[in-house]
Amino acid sequence: MGHFEDSAVNLDILKKRAFNYRWAEVQEGVIPLTAADPDFPVAPQIIKAMKDYLDGGYLSYTPKLGLPEFREEIAKSLNTRKNEHVNPEWVLPIDSAARGMYIAAQAVLEPGDEMLIFDPVDYLFGQAALAAGAETVLFPAVIKDNKIDLSTLEDYITPKTKMIGLCNPHNPWGTVYTEEDLDHILKIAEKHNIWIMNDEIWSDIVYSEKPFKSILSLSPERNKKIISVFGFSKSFGVAGLRIGCIYCHDQQVFDKIVEVSHVMTTAGGIASISQIAGIACLREGYPYVEEFIAHLTKNRDYAYERLNNMKGISCTKPQATYLIFPDITKTGLKSQEFADFMTENAGLAVVPGTAKFFGPGAEGHIRICFATSRKILEEGLNRLEKGLSLINKI
Repeated sequence: MGHFEDSAVNLDILKKRAFNYRWAEVQEGVIPLTAADPDFPVAPQIIKAMKDYLDGGYLSYTPKLGLPEFREEIAKSLNTRKNEHVNPEWVLPIDSAARGMYIAAQAVLEPGDEMLIFDPVDYLFGQAALAAGAETVLFPAVIKDNKIDLSTLEDYITPKTKMIGLCNPHNPWGTVYTEEDLDHILKIAEKHNIWIMNDEIWSDIVYSEKPFKSILSLSPERNKKIISVFGFSKSFGVAGLRIGCIYCHDQQVFDKIVEVSHVMTTAGGIASISQIAGIACLREGYPYVEEFIAHLTKNRDYAYERLNNMKGISCTKPQATYLIFPDITKTGLKSQEFADFMTENAGLAVVPGTAKFFGPGAEGHIRICFATSRKILEEGLNRLEKGLSLINKI
């Protein structure tokens, strides 16, 4: 049995364990194409590494800055796969990329500062800024010529702007930034002496049409005011292990990151078993990821074609992520109304494009996760089509 065959999805277990708007939280009979979490089991190499570690019988404290071999593997992977010029001494393993975003914000931002955030984008950017006591300013991230139009980005910079949030690849649009666009963002940051929070959690899930380019690869000399986060949940399906890292390119910045992370007091940090799993992900997990991307490519193309043939729906083809962000404005319903209607009348759960999840610029859209079997995806889209036919009769 292949890792991504229809039969690989175990709904009995998912209905007990898959939370965060997924199988364990929806009513029986509802298909959730919701949170960005795969329906497939974890790669066996990762499971084996954890079992082998547990056979040792001890779950003791680990070094406060993380296992040295994990820090080394993170830097090695980022450098060989993405040319990011990362020093393992400035890598901090942490309990999720989300936690890393909060740490990055708290390391830089103070009350009265502003963080420039794309709209729409994952809500964690705004939440991280607010938790640090800063204000958020929204830049309208509009798609033009299959990429986010950055032509007016500098217009949103104010004297209070201290950080720009960069989600690369972008969630929910699924776009990958070009080198020219990254250079444009970096030049604006350099001109105004602004930090960049660089979220690359989706940087492994990229399709063949447009390769991933990291802002850190442009020039190591330009990376001093960039704080980056990476996580393992999207690539390897290990969200429950809370595996992430935060890394930078300056000792003083790293010292501040360590300070606000609370790892030195053991109040913060990452579990030992999660680090063991993370090492296995980096050393042995990428053949699984490549197989996953091959499956996702077929699902993406299928979903894109089906959705664009549905009355009242239109969408762009994602260049990365396993998310698609259809425009549903022609149905006449708001995003939340549409999502509620589908759950109640078609047995399908999707994420509404509301300010809560992505910012006000997401209104008129829904987000669909296609990291599932073809069988489940087909049935989910069949239900969407059924729901649309009911809406069109109203």
